[in-house]
Amino acid sequence: MEVNPSQLSEKISEAKKGSQSAFNYLVDRFWGDVYGFQLKKTQNEYEAEDITIQTFSKAFNRIETFDDNYSFATWLIAISKNIHIDQIRKKKASIRSKTSMQDEDQVYQIADDTPGIEDKLIKEQNLEQLLFDIKQLKPHYQEVINLRFFQEKSYKEIAEFLDEPMNNIKVKLLRAKKLLAAIIESRKS
Repeated sequence: MEVNPSQLSEKISEAKKGSQSAFNYLVDRFWGDVYGFQLKKTQNEYEAEDITIQTFSKAFNRIETFDDNYSFATWLIAISKNIHIDQIRKKKASIRSKTSMQDEDQVYQIADDTPGIEDKLIKEQNLEQLLFDIKQLKPHYQEVINLRFFQEKSYKEIAEFLDEPMNNIKVKLLRAKKLLAAIIESRKS
């Protein structure tokens, strides 16, 4: 997918200002690149997806550090590679990392105050069909959809419930909504 450099630069600038739609654009545009890189590295779909989610979470948390003189895709891949290396080290050392309360308080807040097209599609479906469509998602996506839309939990509550950083939850939920919207759209065709 060819990207217009000026459009990409504009989206990165908007993301640095906290624009949710800019973050969505960047996830949509670069998900495949990061996921494909990790799938080759890990040879495991779940692990590749998990590292990709962490990559976007970390990138959004530190988007203001991105230098426009470099490639955004390369920056994301570097973050992804470092996360993978860290996971290998943790596995070898058998250390389970935990996010400190201080780190949790510093999580970059991404505003999500406008319903996207995925939200509108979700609301249009009848409950039975929607539940059937949700069951086609991977279990960790089903869980965040259930917690957010059926149990009406906040991002913070979901993060605490799943014991994950809030940005991971935001990226997971964004990805789950995109996949669910695609399932719904393919059924309509």
